[in-house]
Amino acid sequence: QIVSSRYKDKIDAEGVEFIGFALDGSARMKNLITGLLEFSRLNNITDVKKMNTNATLASVLESLEFYIKESNAEIKSDDLPELIADQALISKLFQHLISNALKFRNENPPQIKISVKKLESAYQFAVSDNGIGIQKEYFDKIFIIFQRLHAKNKFPGTGIGLALCKKIVEQHGGTLWVESEPNQGTTFYFTIPFKPVSIKKCPVE
Repeated sequence: QIVSSRYKDKIDAEGVEFIGFALDGSARMKNLITGLLEFSRLNNITDVKKMNTNATLASVLESLEFYIKESNAEIKSDDLPELIADQALISKLFQHLISNALKFRNENPPQIKISVKKLESAYQFAVSDNGIGIQKEYFDKIFIIFQRLHAKNKFPGTGIGLALCKKIVEQHGGTLWVESEPNQGTTFYFTIPFKPVSIKKCPVE
């Protein structure tokens, strides 16, 4: 950035282009490092208590307000139950899943639905969209850290988000999975047990 600001007017167009490559690369590396730190710090979080899930979702939607308006998205939600969980982690979980639904859209405005049903020992949540969908052979791959299905210039991101979601759910004793059809939308399902659990310490994979 210093080189760019001081010497941009003294170098040719090719040099300016190379500086742009360097700045872009450093910005992407910063995002990767930030994501890795967030991923690794999950091992040390133990703040499990009763939380208002509706209020948590409302806060997430407020933080995504710009992207919701920019894409003309319509978001609907069931009345969500109270959970005994880590509120900060559940907030990150919803944020990543809804952000993905807003990002991986087609020419139609996103239609996103957050629903829930009560199982025998857990709540099963679903975050559904009408976006570009995912081919079945990639269902497992998308939850592996740094695995991307699209070029970064088409859909920006670090490839950490869904790996983070999987780790959050599993640390709460639940399961995360996906159902999707290309060009027919995607639904991410996850379960959160009724009874409180201690956050599991998992090694970084």
